[in-house]
Amino acid sequence: MTSQPPPPPQPEQPAEAVPTCYRHPDRETWVRCQRCERPICPDCMRDAAVGFQCPECVAAGNKGIRQARSTFGGNVVRTPIVTYAILVINVLVFGGQYLSDAIVGQLAMWPAGVALGDQYYRLISAAFVHGGVFHILFNCWALYVIGPYLERAFGHVRYTALYLISALGGSVLGLWLDPLTQPTVGASGAIFGLFGAVFVVGRRLNFDVRGIAVLIVINLAITFLVPGISWTGHIGGLITGSLLAGALAYAPKNNRTLWQVLVIAGALAVLAVLVMVRVSAILSAA
Repeated sequence: MTSQPPPPPQPEQPAEAVPTCYRHPDRETWVRCQRCERPICPDCMRDAAVGFQCPECVAAGNKGIRQARSTFGGNVVRTPIVTYAILVINVLVFGGQYLSDAIVGQLAMWPAGVALGDQYYRLISAAFVHGGVFHILFNCWALYVIGPYLERAFGHVRYTALYLISALGGSVLGLWLDPLTQPTVGASGAIFGLFGAVFVVGRRLNFDVRGIAVLIVINLAITFLVPGISWTGHIGGLITGSLLAGALAYAPKNNRTLWQVLVIAGALAVLAVLVMVRVSAILSAA
């Protein structure tokens, strides 16, 4: 028998390189994204239906998912932060009134100040000033009760527009019909606008609106029976808020956001024209 020569030595196999996270090259990992198969470290792992995905693949997948919207097209509201912010501002300004008597005079709705002093900010600032404890308690209570409902229905931005434009509508009617030297304060114009909006939304959604209708009638009766109340602010806010809420709630679903933006811009334009016309008339008569 002849002996067989030993087999030639096999070359050493290089050790397999340990993969590293594609987002963090200094971190070793054996986990790969189920979608793109790139290695990902624990900080980059996102739970998927099977295994894990990387952040980029998760973001790409979410683009095709339709985001939830509020009843009338806004972003879903979990916490009514706009309502709470307005409440805080009202309380802070009311507290400031006791520290300085000048705050009321500087912020109140005063037709002569708007027309003769170019103090157009008064058309909005007056909605954050109040004439007494009962006045602010009623307005803040009403805002706390109905504000969150409307904010969740319209979303933060649309609700903010509804509130401020209702307040502006009340001030504009006061600019036209109140005596030039008569100052007015309070968020009642905005609150009446929200009352009207609740009624309109209820009708739009086929809810029972008898309760809010009775509340509006009672408050209108108080407006005209109790002396010292600005009926122009209440009526102006009610009309403005009701019309704006109706336009927002009944906007066609196709291109609804565009229609709603146009409605808000149109409401501001109409009120601005009314202010300019009235100011010109006052200046001409001065």
